[in-house]
Amino acid sequence: MELKALANLARGQPGILHQITSGLVSFEFTRGSPHKPNTLIFVGGLGDGLASVEYLADIVRALTDTKWTVFNLILSSSYGGWGMGRLGKDIDEIAQTVSYVREYKTPVYGSGKVVVMGHSTGSQDVMHYLNCPNPRPAHPVFDKGCPGVVRPQIDGAIMQAPVSDREGILWVIKCGTKRDSPETMRELYNKAVADARENTYEDDGNVDTVVPLSVTGRIGYPSTAPVSSRRFLSLVSPDSPGKPEEDDLFSSDLSDEQLGKTFGQVGKRGLLGHKLLVLYSGRDQSVPPWVNKEALIKRWENAINTEGREYWDRRSMVIPGASHALSDDDQAEPRRILVEQVMSYLKDIESS
Repeated sequence: MELKALANLARGQPGILHQITSGLVSFEFTRGSPHKPNTLIFVGGLGDGLASVEYLADIVRALTDTKWTVFNLILSSSYGGWGMGRLGKDIDEIAQTVSYVREYKTPVYGSGKVVVMGHSTGSQDVMHYLNCPNPRPAHPVFDKGCPGVVRPQIDGAIMQAPVSDREGILWVIKCGTKRDSPETMRELYNKAVADARENTYEDDGNVDTVVPLSVTGRIGYPSTAPVSSRRFLSLVSPDSPGKPEEDDLFSSDLSDEQLGKTFGQVGKRGLLGHKLLVLYSGRDQSVPPWVNKEALIKRWENAINTEGREYWDRRSMVIPGASHALSDDDQAEPRRILVEQVMSYLKDIESS
């Protein structure tokens, strides 16, 4: 959801930089022995990049003496690219990385497990990977009629801080800021939505338009990150909850019918080999106070357990006191719980 300060994980850590495709790279942290068959692919949120999610350092350390390494994937939408990005392209790049990891590791280390873990908007990527038709439908503007990459099955999936961008923005608008009253915020938002709808593309529909930085910077986004009209409408999803956009997967007001179109499709797609682990932050700054977190993830559990099989992992929980990225000074205990849950989950994946 927000830019993070670079953690000390990136300073002097051993690893391998992998070129997945000509424009896609991932850094493999090889703390301990690099000869490990199993892989945790980590996908950050809006504005994240290499080692910018601080708790990743705890996970890498915990995996030192195991058969797992961590691939920190740098998507084309990483860092400041999120505003012009889209989930469809993200999951294409995750699919290419999963295929690369298996092709790279199997001949050298033997057949291993692959788990994808997403933080914040990385959780949207995880859910989109699991529930979208395979291959995904072509985007009418950017894919020129060609469908997305065929996605391979993954052994496991983890979503941490799967929050609603739409509800986060509505909360900012409701409260206002030091600069703008709630009334001014609502006017800015309504105008931005109307302008984005009217002029989503230019150059005969081939190029994104951009929402003015003076607007996006005042409603909660970094003032240095350009946001396309298309991505803006996807994030704020103005026709929700009745007609949610691509990014609106986790809002608390989505109906059970809508959840059936996302969580409920996971079993039908057959892309999840094990179960889904969800770790929601109990004190997430991006979540409005009206959201009942425990009730919300219970609804997700009910929606995903279809096709005569349970896809919800029993370790899923709301982590008490956890902030959005568990990066505050008082986050030692929430980070311990997060690592404990992830390690237990990966152990089960390894033995399954």
